[in-house]
Amino acid sequence: MASALKNLSSYDEQSIPSAEECSFGIVVSEWNAEITHALYEGCYETLRKHGAKEENIHTAQVPGSFELPMGAKLLAGRHNLDAVICLGCVIKGETPHNEYINQSVATGLTTLSLASGRPFIFGLLTPNTVEQAKDRAGGKHGNKGVEAAVTALRMAALKRQLGNRKKPIGF
Repeated sequence: MASALKNLSSYDEQSIPSAEECSFGIVVSEWNAEITHALYEGCYETLRKHGAKEENIHTAQVPGSFELPMGAKLLAGRHNLDAVICLGCVIKGETPHNEYINQSVATGLTTLSLASGRPFIFGLLTPNTVEQAKDRAGGKHGNKGVEAAVTALRMAALKRQLGNRKKPIGF
């Protein structure tokens, strides 16, 4: 569903599992800082709202969105995290750079998730304009950082519920 048709900050709060026993990483890009820091605030506040303890939320900043997967890997290597949330913003611009960066971040986070068995959450805005980015970072379409936090909470709970199987499948 297009975010223009959905408020990114709307969700059923009663259906979200408690984060009281969980530990999270948040990796945020410094590029487009006005946008990414708004995403971070929404993400952080949502984790805290659902019981995450301040000392169990670990943050790292990376120069740009392309560096999100590596920053996430480094942060996950330092802390025992239930999920890692990656926040960034790549605005389309005049060249196709956005396609390469967005695809690289998506592939990198998917690879990390599957290889580690830990959720790495894609919280990357991919708008065409700065206005569209602002609309999705606390503006009229809500905050993608909130959506990324909710995804992390749900995936961390799913991992705890299903992740401790005795026989691995495939690898």
